[in-house]
Amino acid sequence: MELYQLTAHQLHEKLVNKEVTAREITESIYNRIEAVEEDVKAYITLTKEDALKQADKVDEKIANGEEIGPLAGIPIAIKDNMSTEGVKTTCASKILHNYKPPYDATVIKKLSAEDYIMVGKTNMDEFAMGSSNENSGFYPTANPWDLTRVPGGSSGGSAAAVAAGEAIISLGSDTGGSIRQPAAFCGVVGMKPTYGLVSRYGLVAFASSLDQIGPFSKDITDCAIALNYIAGHDEFDSTSANREVPDYTASLNKDITGMKIGVPSEYFGDGIDQEVKDAVWTAIKKLEELGAEYEEVSLPHTEYALSAYYLIAPAEASSNLARYDGVRYGLRSEEVKGLVDMYKKTRQEGFGDEVKRRIMLGTYALSSGYYDAYYKKAQKVRTLVKQDFDRAFEKYDVLISPTTPTTSFKAGAKKDPLEMYLSDICTIPINLAGIPALSMPCGLDSNGLPIGLQIMGNHFGEEKILQIAHAFEQATDFHKKRASL
Repeated sequence: MELYQLTAHQLHEKLVNKEVTAREITESIYNRIEAVEEDVKAYITLTKEDALKQADKVDEKIANGEEIGPLAGIPIAIKDNMSTEGVKTTCASKILHNYKPPYDATVIKKLSAEDYIMVGKTNMDEFAMGSSNENSGFYPTANPWDLTRVPGGSSGGSAAAVAAGEAIISLGSDTGGSIRQPAAFCGVVGMKPTYGLVSRYGLVAFASSLDQIGPFSKDITDCAIALNYIAGHDEFDSTSANREVPDYTASLNKDITGMKIGVPSEYFGDGIDQEVKDAVWTAIKKLEELGAEYEEVSLPHTEYALSAYYLIAPAEASSNLARYDGVRYGLRSEEVKGLVDMYKKTRQEGFGDEVKRRIMLGTYALSSGYYDAYYKKAQKVRTLVKQDFDRAFEKYDVLISPTTPTTSFKAGAKKDPLEMYLSDICTIPINLAGIPALSMPCGLDSNGLPIGLQIMGNHFGEEKILQIAHAFEQATDFHKKRASL
């Protein structure tokens, strides 16, 4: 087995035992990138020179007998909406095509303190708006399982990089399913933590009350390890939760006997592919065999979640994206007839169609006379969605559903924006409620494409999610199946 195929915890063991060097691991990743990146297009920017220098520093520490942490010398990919000092951060948008941040995001500082190796910045839907990675301002990413299909979005590059062996772990952001949906499509593990558990400082904002950074990995153990090092309070983020972070790896390998699983009936209705339903129910039965108990539950306001989200998220986006005006940084249109013309032409040339669509939707929802009718009402619905989850978690340890209605679809198959928005119907309610959820592979469909199992937990209930997920993983071999790229 090649080094790029191993997990972070396997590589850490080899580094500690001096069976491999950090440079050898890093070179293995870049050799893999050289072999497949032309087809996958997971990255916007690669940082090979800096990565090899960092690998040598880790090797030097090991040679000197210094202790290293679980992420030292591990190649990690970063979604291109997280600020990296001196390294281009484009959000896959032409308007930020040349932007190099003067500072690191908090998650980057945390990883740097652990001597991680940044492979590069991954492709994404522009400003994290999309469900297929086809909205990138540069080029679409392909799904490593089938290059004619999409990897999901908006963190499609980060998911594809892990699935293709172009990174060991990666970071993405999740506003309405943008970690979990691509994780499901690409057959990897993806976690959206509780809102406020991971600092958003340095994450380029899409919808500030919904955005959350989380990890992609090949297995549950790596997910828990990554979460250990990116979670925690940050004084630079006013929404950061000031609470002690547990050791998430301690929740692995625990018996799940007696744990109560709720199965929300609304997530198995019309529009969910039968093969997806069957795979998820098979997974639930497997958990029952392992000692867990399940019963169906209703989350009655689920049907309104999508509508509420597509008022709240665009409204926040229209506010957040007002800063891109050609004055301070990024693209500036040159052939203009004054300041207002420069604003107009810069935004017209710099933003893609989906970003413009959401800015217009959001601006309309916030406009005078419509705020109460749309945005305020959507926020009230959001509260009802959250209350549904609150009631469910009074009785259940976790909830389980499909991550996506279908497996990965063909590139170009969903031209209608409304049809594309429905791709996130199973993931959006979780962001509205601010709770954590994880997607992991639970089977393959008749086309050999991965199916995602979504495990939801109560606020700061990541440990229970990981406990259930790890038990399922150990009892099956879906996580061992890899894209045959």
